[in-house]
Amino acid sequence: MVWMSKVAYRLDLPEDLSQIQNIVHVSQLRKCVTDESAVISLDDILEDGSLNYIERPIAILDKKTNGLRNKEVKLVKVKWKHCGGSDWTWEPEEEMREHYPDLFTATEFEEEV
Repeated sequence: MVWMSKVAYRLDLPEDLSQIQNIVHVSQLRKCVTDESAVISLDDILEDGSLNYIERPIAILDKKTNGLRNKEVKLVKVKWKHCGGSDWTWEPEEEMREHYPDLFTATEFEEEV
């Protein structure tokens, strides 16, 4: 990290990260306190061609329906593999079935008649 002015630093990034903005305002800097339990192996991280991190769902934990004015939206509670912050989120069931059909089994979460 190279000091540029009283309010900015330039990061020394590797060549393969040259597309990332390397100027950082001091308000964005925070003291780093390491937590050994939060360390993720670089071998476990998947990325696409644009250097975006790819999250992988592990399981469907729960299901609910949210009512809007004129329609109902079915949601599923998804547990993620390496999610920062909370390790689960509510996602639209239709999208999860489209992208991850293997998470849904024939007997799991069937509608009650």
